[in-house]
Amino acid sequence: MNAATMDVSWAHATPSILAAFFASLVECVEALTIVLAIGAIRGWRSALCGSGAALILLLAIVAALGPALARCPIGIMQLTIGTLLLLFGMRWLRKAILRAAGVVPLHDEAAAFAKETARLRALGGNSRWDVAATFGSFQITMLEGIEVVFIVVAIGAGDTGLLMPASLGAIAALVLVVALGVVLHRPLASIPENSLKFVVGVLLAAFGTFGVGEGLGISWPGADWAILALAIGFLLTAMLTIWLSRLKVVQAAATGMERA
Repeated sequence: MNAATMDVSWAHATPSILAAFFASLVECVEALTIVLAIGAIRGWRSALCGSGAALILLLAIVAALGPALARCPIGIMQLTIGTLLLLFGMRWLRKAILRAAGVVPLHDEAAAFAKETARLRALGGNSRWDVAATFGSFQITMLEGIEVVFIVVAIGAGDTGLLMPASLGAIAALVLVVALGVVLHRPLASIPENSLKFVVGVLLAAFGTFGVGEGLGISWPGADWAILALAIGFLLTAMLTIWLSRLKVVQAAATGMERA
């Protein structure tokens, strides 16, 4: 293997691992918050069984979709997956920008944990096998996990060699969050979720744009390294948008005070 081949491999693997890791980290933290609340109030056995069943199903989905996508026409697949990935990334980036600019409030994992705990206590007593707890853990793990599966499969769809790095990134995030949950036994409110969503939005938007371009037959300068340039472009644009949005919020607040 020569140096050029190693560079291409690194350009493939690094963005894939980072995008999958950060996206999975956000979703795993959100799922963990609910699972911890269910386990603390309704019982750990039911909560863990529900989450475990969902994880097994999610792994099966990844294993089934990966080879199936590999058999699709590469151009159509790149255009379709790239478009979906771009839209997905822009949705995350939009939320992160609005929160960073102060237009909408930041997501609070501690508040979410308290809210879910109060709701579970209102359900009353539980049994050895709590159906509500099992289903609740299964549902939240599936809902958050489906987004992770989509990202992992979409990143790996353009090249069969990318499915493994993306999967490793997702698994690393899952192991990290589970380990922290076991040690801390509380929601990971200290993790800057909005910052993570900002990073993930930038990466997914860059991947999506790159995939759409390839699907349309565009020859990107620098090949896979163009993903880095696209990510920097999205990052700078997002930071400028945050600054402009904050300025607008300040101006609106000042206008409101003058009228009052």
